[in-house]
Amino acid sequence: MKRIGLIGGMSWESTAVYYRLLNETVRAVEGPLHSADILLHSVNFAEIVEMQRAGRWDLAAEALCDSARRLERAGADCVLICTNTMHLVSAEVQAAVSIPLVDIIEETGASLASAGRRRPLLLATRYTMEHGFYADRMEASTGIRPMVPKAEDRESVHRIIFEELCAGRVLDASRRQLQAIVERGREAGADSVILGCTEIVLSLDPAAQVLPGFDSTAIHVAAASRFALGEAGQPRERKAA
Repeated sequence: MKRIGLIGGMSWESTAVYYRLLNETVRAVEGPLHSADILLHSVNFAEIVEMQRAGRWDLAAEALCDSARRLERAGADCVLICTNTMHLVSAEVQAAVSIPLVDIIEETGASLASAGRRRPLLLATRYTMEHGFYADRMEASTGIRPMVPKAEDRESVHRIIFEELCAGRVLDASRRQLQAIVERGREAGADSVILGCTEIVLSLDPAAQVLPGFDSTAIHVAAASRFALGEAGQPRERKAA
């Protein structure tokens, strides 16, 4: 089994989901007492948020590059940035280490393409929805360009992420608000929805939306698990007791 390096803490609420899903996957493949070989460097999210607000993506890149180098020195065989937004600096992070970076945008785009989806609605932070890096990179790799909600809905999604989900608050009223945004996306022509912030799955079940849901966290974990266990790794059939 290869060792997975996680750059986490952005926020730790979703990093905990990564840890759980990675271990559940390894247990399903290898057996009930097996767990994933994981290294985690968790950053102080408040510091990263200040860099984002100030537009200092260069400083954010430096912080994540430092995390990636630490993980590589500690023996990680790959590295994951456990957040969609900070993939804005994924090229810098990959250049800082010699081990592969498992890219959440590429993996999500590949999942959409495999499912035959061409017009996904992207729900994410304002930076991810509005900066352009996410849509540009997905279009370049798959030909799929995500659509985004209208401005007021983008602001609502961003607020729910930062003021509630990243703080561990999962509110029914906000869930209904997100569901309404997905519905408006369907009415505007979306054929699927990307849960493009690793915290959104804390509120929305991707399988219970009016559009086929693609959970970027689960997709990212699946790709890392394939790397760690080998592409052929699949859950073993269990014999009846």
